[in-house]
Amino acid sequence: MNRTIRKVNPALPKPPKILNVAAYARVSLEKDSMLHSLSAQISHYSGLIQRHPGWRYAGVYADKALTGTKAERPEFQRLLADCRAGKIDLILTKSISRFARNTVTLLETVREMKTLGIDIFFEEQNIHSLSGEGELMLTILASFAQAESLSVSENCKWRIQKKFEQGIPTTTQINGLKIDHGRITVIPEEAKTVALIFALRRDGMGKNGIARELNRRGIPAKHGGIWHESVIDTILRNEKYQGDLLLQKQYRVDHLRKIDRPNRGELPQYLVQDNHEGIVTREVFAEVQASIRARAAQFPSGHGQRVAHPFSGKLVCARCGKRYRRRRNSGKIAWQCSTYMIRGKDYCAAKQVREEILESVCAQVLGLRVFDEATFEAQVERIDVCEDNLLRFHFYDRRVEEYHWRDPSRRDSWTEDMRLRAAEYARSRYEKGGGEQ
Repeated sequence: MNRTIRKVNPALPKPPKILNVAAYARVSLEKDSMLHSLSAQISHYSGLIQRHPGWRYAGVYADKALTGTKAERPEFQRLLADCRAGKIDLILTKSISRFARNTVTLLETVREMKTLGIDIFFEEQNIHSLSGEGELMLTILASFAQAESLSVSENCKWRIQKKFEQGIPTTTQINGLKIDHGRITVIPEEAKTVALIFALRRDGMGKNGIARELNRRGIPAKHGGIWHESVIDTILRNEKYQGDLLLQKQYRVDHLRKIDRPNRGELPQYLVQDNHEGIVTREVFAEVQASIRARAAQFPSGHGQRVAHPFSGKLVCARCGKRYRRRRNSGKIAWQCSTYMIRGKDYCAAKQVREEILESVCAQVLGLRVFDEATFEAQVERIDVCEDNLLRFHFYDRRVEEYHWRDPSRRDSWTEDMRLRAAEYARSRYEKGGGEQ
């Protein structure tokens, strides 16, 4: 048997895959010994990635002065979106605390990236998320980071509490007043505006009317902005303008999400009377407070009192970026862009949305028979109010859903009082015309 011998050359090895590499950086108020600024971090990672022969630069995603406890960081979210789009193979980040201090957020992100085949390398801990022991180590270390965040938060709260007990304010800026190391002094030019606000209120002008009047006169708000009803309301209620100081009006209930709540007796408050020079007299301040209470009694569910509502702060105008605010018109409650309310339709022509429509749409999007405030607040981060009757829902779990709502017919929007007035108007016109048309 003749044997045949043939040389088989080895196949050429496949060239190593070029990885699309991105980096995530974040700067907070904490000191960073190695990368002391956001620009330094960006420069560091840009050079590191571009010098590596097997890497392709996919960008540096950087959030400035934001806490690591929140997943709703804009650059962080943009990074995740690009990962889901297949643009990134490897993420570099300095440490677990830079990436996320919330253990749940960290593990959710790591696991999602793992399903996409994307590795996350934590430089300080020298951990690859795709390694065998990566997730276990990350779980342990992230728990320590979260505990550290809680410890820092509690220490800050303790220091603030001690200042309150000594009658020292923590606020640094307020219209008309300067607060420097606990000492409060009057800013003359701004004080004139504050005094005018109280005078207009004494003359019977409402908060929205006062804001419009100040904007009409060209009087700038603090930092050169425009006046809003909410700012006017805060000024009119602030005891500092009569020379007193009430401390611990709010308290923090969640260090992870940075949630503050009004102090309604949960914690002690500290009142310092005659602490500093006032801008208005006690008589004027008391008169304004009485008018506010009278207004609240006249309109118990609408104007005149500050009522927390689940939609407050969550409706955003897609045209101008401002928040929507609640208003009552002819017995109907609707939500309107604050720019439209303060400056008029020439600055923003966004449509209002009736509250009943919002509740109905939210119930449908959330899969509920009726609108439930607790479910809405727990799941929905914000709603963009867009053109063409489009509502864009942004959920805390990073889902986005859209829903088109339908305008109610004009007939349905009329109240019985409006129908009676319209009929009376038509009758008067008919009589003036001698009964002829």
